[in-house]
Amino acid sequence: QVQLVESGGGLVQPGGSLRLSCAASGFTFSMKSMSWYRQAPGKERELVASINRAGASTDYADSVKDRFTISRDNAKNTVYLQMNSLKPEDTAVYYCYYLTLGNTAYWGQGTQVTVSS
Repeated sequence: QVQLVESGGGLVQPGGSLRLSCAASGFTFSMKSMSWYRQAPGKERELVASINRAGASTDYADSVKDRFTISRDNAKNTVYLQMNSLKPEDTAVYYCYYLTLGNTAYWGQGTQVTVSS
């Protein structure tokens, strides 16, 4: 079965960095675009970044452009989110996501990122 397991979250000071990882299994990872979403308390879940199956094309929310970088390692079935220059407003639960050809959405369990001094 499909599994998406995020890791790498934690508490970091403003201006700091974190790298999130999402280990995928149960599907042909190299054939799927992958995305990171986040949900802050009291807010809707929002798309943070996406990457195509080859890793050659990426897209970012305006709020994270030039600070976050999405990447993938198809040999390890893993997608990453490098987050630099973190701000308190980046505090959220971050989720790994992909959508099947049949429009079934899969989410990981999420990893908490807290940016606070």
